[in-house]
Order: sequence, then C-alpha cells, then structure tokens
Amino acid sequence: MAVTVTINGEARELNGPVSVAALLTDMGLDPAKIAVERNLEVVPKSQYHEITVNGGDRLEIVHFIGGGDDARPVDKPLIIAGRTFKSRLIIGTGKYKTYAQNAAALKASGAEMVTVAVRRVNLTDNSSEKLVDFIDPKEYVYLPNTAGCFTAEDAMRTLRLAREAGGWTLVKLEVLGDKKTLYPNMIETLRATELLIKEGFQVMVYCSDDPLMAKRLEELGACAIMPLAAPIGSGLGVQNPVGIRMIIEEAKVPVIVDAGVGTASDAAIAMELGCDGVLMNTAIAEAKDPVLMAAAMRHAVEAGRLAYLAGRMPKKRYADPSSPIAGLI
Repeated sequence: MAVTVTINGEARELNGPVSVAALLTDMGLDPAKIAVERNLEVVPKSQYHEITVNGGDRLEIVHFIGGGDDARPVDKPLIIAGRTFKSRLIIGTGKYKTYAQNAAALKASGAEMVTVAVRRVNLTDNSSEKLVDFIDPKEYVYLPNTAGCFTAEDAMRTLRLAREAGGWTLVKLEVLGDKKTLYPNMIETLRATELLIKEGFQVMVYCSDDPLMAKRLEELGACAIMPLAAPIGSGLGVQNPVGIRMIIEEAKVPVIVDAGVGTASDAAIAMELGCDGVLMNTAIAEAKDPVLMAAAMRHAVEAGRLAYLAGRMPKKRYADPSSPIAGLI
C-alpha cells in the first residue's frame, strides 16, 4: 500500500513502508556520506536496517558541503502532490484543429500532463470523437481545470463533476475576474482553494503574479502555484519577471508559469527565472505548425532549466574581451 512521506521538505510517495537503508538505496545515496533525521530524531547508522519509514514521517537527509555561500541552485525533481514528473512542460487540449493534431503535439512536447476542460455531453451525436480516444488517461495525467468559471461555486461544481467522471482529485483551479482580461479573481480563488482542499482535492492554482497572494495560496495548502506570465492567450511572454522571481524565492511548492507564453524564448525565460515548469495551450495550438512548435517548447523548457542551474554570467556595462590583451603582437 502506497504511503506518503516528506523528505527534505518535499512530499514523496513510496510503494509502502520501507527501512531507512532500503530508502537510501532506492535514492542512490551512500549511507556513509549522509546523516538522517526522522521525525526530529537522528537515526543512528547502525539502525538503518531496523528503523522503518512509515506514512506521514518527516525525514531530513543531510551531507557536508564546503563553507561559504554557494549561490548556485540545486536541481530538484518536479514533484506535484507526491508524484514525480520527468517533463516540466504541461500542455492544454483546446484550440487544436483536431484531436489527432492535439495528440501528435502532445507526443512531440514530451509532456506527461494535459489540462482538460469539463463540458456537457453532446446528446444529439454520441458518435462524435472524444479526447480520450486520442489521449489515453492511463498514459497521461489528466488535469481537469475550471476554465471559464467566474465564481468559487462554479469552480467547485465543475471539479466535483470531474472527480465523479474520472476519479481525479489533482486539479487546476482558475477563477476569472472578467471576460476582457481573464485575470484571476484572487478573492474568489482563495475561497475556492480553501473549500476544495477541505474536500480532499489537490489543487494547482492559476493566480496573479503577486508574491503575497501566492504565499497565501501555499499557506492554504495549494500543491502548486501557477502565476500568469501575461493575459491568457496573449502570447506576450513574461511581463513581470521580478514578481515571479519573488514568488519562486518564497515558495516551498512548485511554481509553474501559466498563461501568456507565445514562443520558445518565452518558455526559456520563465525557466531561467527558476520556475519549476511551464503550462501552455494557445502558443502551441495556434502556431502554424503545432507539432513543430510543441517540439520547440520541449527543448526551450529543457534549455531554460539547464541555464538556470548553470547560472548565467553577470551583466556588465562595458565590453570584456574573451581573449587577454596582454602579450598581443
């Protein structure tokens, strides 16, 4: 039976209770080079095989590093609600010409998660194509969202139906303020987040690029914070890098830029800021070649992540020659 534990501040799902020794082996860690704390008590190395890690346990695993301030970020896997994802790209399922095109773009993107809207069944044509015929929910993680909802009640109703239809509890919440800007109504978003979490949903939340609002969502229990880069469908790219950077610095849950990405460079910029992932729909679906754009976004997200981990060179006011001038003929 699967259990959830917290390791170094991040939720992780295990297949069942395991010994500390087995856990370290699964994580590829050398017991001789680390120390383990379990529920605020240090675990002696001599007892790694005897002490069991159970659901709800909180572990800290530490090792020695050199002194001083190392500003380089540490790479961490993308873990959302206890599930680990290899791809940091999430794509949508709207605006494509056909479901077949959507499926091809999804494959090219390398994404493992897709957002899906909840809409009424067409009662007059039961033979019409359905998304599940092209994108298998057993192969990909379906992320039901509340696109088009303007109140907490509408969002709650939509996600309750989604849970009933497919058993999904990991959901994307968006509660919009108006039809012109499609900006999030943060008061209703906060209220809906609290209500959904009380009902057992794991909530990824579309929100404004306000660090204070993002922190409040995390305090309520959101499993991912999703600030907009720009208005939904605008393709304008990251408009407030300072605000998003502040959100990233304070967050203890994944930060995923959602909405407003237009092309590959926008996705790379979001990742270079330190975002854990990027969600997009229109940028791929409305490209002249959606499948090719999906592949471009895949590479952009990967390149942006690597650049963030590498740490960019400092910006300088004047030229700095690559080759030394001393000894010039």
